[in-house]
Amino acid sequence: MPKKQKLNRSFPSAHARRLARSRLRQATPARSTSETWIDPPGFAEALDLHMRRHGESAHKLWRAIVRDGDRLDPATLVTWRGGRKAPRSKQSLTYLARIEERYRLPKGYFIAKFPNPARAIARTRIVLSASEQRRLAWHLPDDFEERGLAEQKKILDWVRETIISGATDYRRFQRAAMKHRYAIPLPRALLHPKGATSAPGQLVAEMKDLLTFKTSTLTPSGYARNGVWESETAAQKTEHLGLLFGALSAPPTGPIEGLGIPKTSLTLALLAFPAIWDWYVAWRHRRRGFLTTWEADMLTLATALTAQKTGWLRQTPHIATNLIPIEGMISASEVQEAMQNWSAQCDRMHDHALTRAKEIQRISRVHRDPFEPILPILEADSPLGEYRRIAEAIEALMPSARHYPKAAAEARRALLMVRLGLHLGVRQKNLRQLLVRRRDEAPSTDRHLEDLRRGEMRWSDRANAWEVYIPANAFKNSRSSFFAGRPFRLLLPNLAGLYAHIERYVETDRAILIGSAKDPGAFFVKSAKSSSVRACYDQSTFYEAWRLITQRYAIYNPWTQRGAIKGLLPHGPHNVRDVLATHILKQTGSFEQASYAIQDTPAIVAKHYGRFLPENKAALAAKILNEVWQQ
Repeated sequence: MPKKQKLNRSFPSAHARRLARSRLRQATPARSTSETWIDPPGFAEALDLHMRRHGESAHKLWRAIVRDGDRLDPATLVTWRGGRKAPRSKQSLTYLARIEERYRLPKGYFIAKFPNPARAIARTRIVLSASEQRRLAWHLPDDFEERGLAEQKKILDWVRETIISGATDYRRFQRAAMKHRYAIPLPRALLHPKGATSAPGQLVAEMKDLLTFKTSTLTPSGYARNGVWESETAAQKTEHLGLLFGALSAPPTGPIEGLGIPKTSLTLALLAFPAIWDWYVAWRHRRRGFLTTWEADMLTLATALTAQKTGWLRQTPHIATNLIPIEGMISASEVQEAMQNWSAQCDRMHDHALTRAKEIQRISRVHRDPFEPILPILEADSPLGEYRRIAEAIEALMPSARHYPKAAAEARRALLMVRLGLHLGVRQKNLRQLLVRRRDEAPSTDRHLEDLRRGEMRWSDRANAWEVYIPANAFKNSRSSFFAGRPFRLLLPNLAGLYAHIERYVETDRAILIGSAKDPGAFFVKSAKSSSVRACYDQSTFYEAWRLITQRYAIYNPWTQRGAIKGLLPHGPHNVRDVLATHILKQTGSFEQASYAIQDTPAIVAKHYGRFLPENKAALAAKILNEVWQQ
C-alpha cells in the first residue's frame, strides 16, 4: 500500500492527465483555416462560421472552454450553433468570452449579434424581490454580481431614483403620497387606485345623476346647463371628486389625517358649504406645503355647480335632505337653514368659491414643471433631432422577429409610438384612440369617425401614402381657430423606413400582440396577457407604456452604456408636443408656425413655450447679422 501511494505521487492519474491536456487546450488559441471571412449579422451564424474556420466540433470546443465546476453541456453549444436557443444567463456570457478569446475575436463580439440584443440576462444572486428584479434587470450591468457591495448599492439607488421613479420633486411627493391611498372610486372614473375604499350607494347615485346631467347629448328635461363634459373631462372631474371625498372620510388619526366623516354620510350636497372647501384646501396645503392652480380649478368646479340657472347643485334642492351635521364644520342649524333656502346656500358657496379661487391663483406655485424631465432635449439646438435618437435606439435593439416574434412586435410598437408622436404632434388621447385600416380595406366614412370622435390611420390610393385623418370634434380644443371646423389630415412621409414598419406592424405584429383577445380596432394595442385580457389602451396604460419606452431606450445609463440621452428622465407622450413646438421656435422664432405642429393657437404656444424663445430670438438675429461679416 505505501508503495502504491509513492507510485501515485510520481505518475499523474488519468484524470490529472486529462485535466492537464484540457488546460493546455484552453491556454492555446485555436488555429484558423482562413484569416478572411464575411462577418454574418446573426449570433448562430457567427458561432457556426468560426467553429468551421477553426475545424472544431461542439464537443471539441466544449473541452477547450470548460473549467472545473462548470455545468456547461456540449449539447448547449449545439443549440446555440443551430439558432434554436441563445445565451441568456450570466454564466453563458462567461463561456462566450472564452470562445472569443480562443478564436481571437473582439470582446463582446457575440453579444452584439444576439437575436434579442436588449434582452436582460438571467441572474440568480441578487438579493431583491422577484418583481423588483424583473423591473431592474434591464438597467443593471452584466457584471453587477462581480462588483463590490458598495458599488452594487450605488447602482441600485441610481436606477431606482432616476429611471424607475424619476428624480423630480413632484415625483418624490407623488411616490410618498401613493404609499397611503385614500381616494374613493366613483362611477365613470377611469383610474381606480388599488386599495381605494368603496363608494357608498348614496354618493354613487348622486354622481350618476351629475354625470348624466353633464354628459348627455341633450340637456335633461327641466334643467339648464352651460357646456358639456366629454368622456375624458367626466373621468377627470370624477377622479378629482373621489380624492376630495376620500380625504373627507379618511380617519383623522391615520396617515391621511382626514376629516373622518362616515362614508354613509357623504353627499354631493357637502360641496355647497364653504367650510368643507376651506378644510380641503387647508388639508392639501398641509400635505404639499403650498397651493397650486389645481386647488383653484377645484373651486372653479364649485362655482359651476352652484351657478345661477345652470348649476347642477342649485337645480337639485332635494339633495339637501341627505345632509347631516358635522362637528366643527356644519352645525344642525346650518343644515336646517340650507334645507329651507337651498338657493341662498348656493349663493353663499358661489361667492365664496370665486373669492377663494382668485386668492389661490395669486399665491399658487408650480409643483410639477412639465418640461423638467425633458430639459436636456429642449435645451439642445435641435430638440427634434435629439428625440429622434430614441427611435434610433429602439431600432438598433430590435429583436429578431424569427426568434422572438412577440418581443419584436413590442419593440416595433414602441418605435411607431415615438415616430407617429413626432410626426403628428397630437395629444395622447388622439394618438391612443387612432383606429387602423389595412391597405386592402376601405377607409371609414368621415361621418362614422365624427360619431366615434376618433381618428384613423389608412392608406390613401389617391396620394399613394399612409394617411392620418382625425375629425375636428375628436380634439380637446375642437373649437379652436386652428381647426375652423375642418378635420386634421396628414400624409405620413416615407422616411427612415416608416412605411415598412407600419406595414409589418399592421399585417403581422398587431395580431401577435392581440393574441386571443378581442381586436379593439385601434392602431396601438396592448400585449394581451392572462392578467390583462383586454388589448385596448386607456389613459393610464398608454402613459405607462410610453414611460417604459423612455426608461429602456431614452435615459442614458452610465452603468450599462445604454440609453440615447444623458440627463433625461421618464416622461409621457404629451412631452412630444413640447419637443415639436420648441424645435420650431428655435428654428423659426415663430409662435404661429410652432402652433401648426401641435394643432393650437399662437397665443397658447406663446403662453406655454415662451421661456425657450428669448435666447433663440437673439441667436436667429445674430445669424442674419453675422452673414455680413462672413461675406
